[in-house]
This record gives sequence, structure tokens and C-alpha cells, in this order.
Amino acid sequence: MRPAQDFGPDVDLDALPLRERKKFQTGMRIFRTAVALFTERGFDQVSVAEIAAAAEVSKMTVFNYFPTKEDLVMGPMEQHLDEPAQAVRDRAPGTSAVTALREQFLAALERFDPAAGLNDDRIVLDVVRLIHRTPALTARATHGFDRLAHAALAAELLAQDPAHDELTARVATAQLLAVRVALIAANHRRMLAGERAADALPAVLEEARRAFALLEHGLGDYCTRAA
Repeated sequence: MRPAQDFGPDVDLDALPLRERKKFQTGMRIFRTAVALFTERGFDQVSVAEIAAAAEVSKMTVFNYFPTKEDLVMGPMEQHLDEPAQAVRDRAPGTSAVTALREQFLAALERFDPAAGLNDDRIVLDVVRLIHRTPALTARATHGFDRLAHAALAAELLAQDPAHDELTARVATAQLLAVRVALIAANHRRMLAGERAADALPAVLEEARRAFALLEHGLGDYCTRAA
């Protein structure tokens, strides 16, 4: 199972210089401490000063790693917001945007990446619950996704479209990201209901393939009202 530290991009600690490794470990200690306190007492009932004391660092050190209190929960997750755009940017010649995002998402599921929603690590689930239960974090998650992920993907699609059709880029962005959001939300529900990620993986992979197939081939006459 992928460890909870990987809310952010993959990090090979052994490959880091000692100074960078210590910085990463300090950031993870602050993050884990904050999540534990927020889970126990509620996001609004815990101060940054209390987190600093529990993590055995100064309040200034906390802010050096996490500029706002919301960043203590959302910061690591938001490092994934550019991934859909990156999948399009890095795809092989002849690969469609739909295929690129599908393959990126399937790969994330198979390695139990928390960003794909299929991870039953306790800290990962604590973060998901915190976001659901805390209006400020829910708003931050929605706003960040809408503003940053949409803007990044739309810009990448527009840049790579020979026709440079802005409307198509916006519509494609909305559809591509909506599929990801729907799948991630379903995965969160599974994990919060107590399913094990490894047990759920086969069904979740099949759901993801079906969802991207619907996107690729269109809804057509789906749900036509009977005469």
C-alpha cells in the first residue's frame, strides 16, 4: 500500500541530499501532527501554535512549510492538480487526450495513489473526512480544483489543438475532469464505508475503464425518454 506521505508527488528519500531529506521529514511530521490533532478535536478547534508545539517546531517553521492553516491539510493534495495537464503534455504521439488521462488514472489506481481516491491508509481517510466535515476545506478543495486544475488542463489542450478552438478546449476540460471527480468521489465512498483498497481494485479499474469509454464514445441516445 502506498504510504500516506505520498499525498504529494513521489519522493525517493534515499536519493535526496541529507538537508533536503530532513526538510521533507520535518514537513511530513508537521503534516501528520496537524491531521492527528484536527481529527481528534476538529479543524477549527486547533491552533497553529498547538500544532507547532506538538510537532516540536516553532510556529514560524510551520508557516515556512505551510503558509496557511488550510495548507496543513490541502497543500500536499494540491500538488496533484496539474497531473491531468501533465498527462496531456507528456503523452506519446498519436495518443488522444482521453487515452492519456485514462491511462494516467488507471496507473494511479494500481499504485493506490491517494489522489485517485483508492487508498485505505488511516491518515489518508482522516484527511478525506476532514475535508468533508469542514466547510472551509470543502470550499478550498472545490475552488482549487475548479480554478487551478481546469485552467491548467484547458490551457494545455488549447495549446496542443491545431485548430486552437477555445470552446472545444473548455468543454473537453469540463468533461475530462468531471469523469475523474466522479470516479474519485466513488472511491472515497468505498474507502469511508470500510472497503479495503486491494479488494476494491478490480471493480474500481473496471468502473474507470467504463467511465472513460463513455467519455470517449459519447452518451448518444443514453436515457432517451420513452414515447
